[in-house]
Amino acid sequence: MRILVKIGGAQLEEAQARAALCKALAKAKAEGHELVVVHGGGNQIRQLTRALQLPESYHDGLRITDAKTAEVVLMVLGGLVNRTLVHSLQQAGVPAVGISGADGGTFTAKKLEHAQVDLGFVGTVDHVRPQLVQSLLQSGYVPVIATTAPGSATGTSACSGEPFFNLNADHAAGPLCRAFGCDALLFLTDVPAVLDAQKQRLPVLTPADCRQLVQSGVASGGMLPKLDAALMALRDNPQALIKIAPGAAHDAVLSALRQSVGTTFTTSRTATETHHG
Repeated sequence: MRILVKIGGAQLEEAQARAALCKALAKAKAEGHELVVVHGGGNQIRQLTRALQLPESYHDGLRITDAKTAEVVLMVLGGLVNRTLVHSLQQAGVPAVGISGADGGTFTAKKLEHAQVDLGFVGTVDHVRPQLVQSLLQSGYVPVIATTAPGSATGTSACSGEPFFNLNADHAAGPLCRAFGCDALLFLTDVPAVLDAQKQRLPVLTPADCRQLVQSGVASGGMLPKLDAALMALRDNPQALIKIAPGAAHDAVLSALRQSVGTTFTTSRTATETHHG
C-alpha cells in the first residue's frame, strides 16, 4: 500500500516523540508499504518569527504571511524541521530524502484567496509533477515533503525575488495524496480519534456526520480544522482510506490502518469495508 502520512510540527519538536514516530514509519516500511511523509511546523515558525520580532497575525487558523515571514517559513519548514526529521528517519533505518515544492518542480502554489482578508503569501497546491516522488519511491526512498513552494504564475518565483508560498500542511495533504497515487492518507495527531459528546471514539464519519458534529458543538476548537482537512482530503481522494489517528503509538502507522483505531472518513458507511480488508 502507498501511504501518505501527515505529521504535525508539534509532534516533531521533542526528540523522543520524533524518534518514536520515525520507528513507527520504519515498521510500516519494513512491512512493505511505500511511504510519503508531509509535515508541518507551525510552532517552530512561531518561535523564529518571535525571535526576529516579526509581527504575528492569524485568520481562520492561517498565519497571514508577509514577505519576511515567508522567508522564515522557507527556512524553518524547508530547513530546520525537514532536515531534522530526515536525519531522525535515517537514524531509525529509513532511507529518507527531504524535498519542498521546488525540488524537481514537484508542486507549485497559487495564492489562497480569502473574501475578507489578504493572507499574503499563503498558498494552496496548484500544479503537481509527481515524477521525482515516483522515482524516489521506486528506488526505495521515503520522500519527506515540506509544504512550501514557489508560485505558479509567471514572475511569481524565487528567481524574480518573490518569496515561496506558505501552505497549510493539512490542506496540502489531500491534493498531494491524489497526485502521488496514494491508497491511504493518515493524519497522525495528538488525539486518539474524533470523539462524540461522551468522549467515545467515532469509528466512521461521513460529511453529513461531520456537519452534525459541528452544528451541535460536539466538535469545536482544534478539532474543527482537523475535520475540515479530512473532508477536503476525502473530496480529493474518494477511493482512498482517509483517517485521523493517534501519532503517539509505538506502531502508529500500522495501527492507524486497523479498523479499531482512529476515525475513518468516508462518502458512505458501506465504502468503509473496502478500505479495511
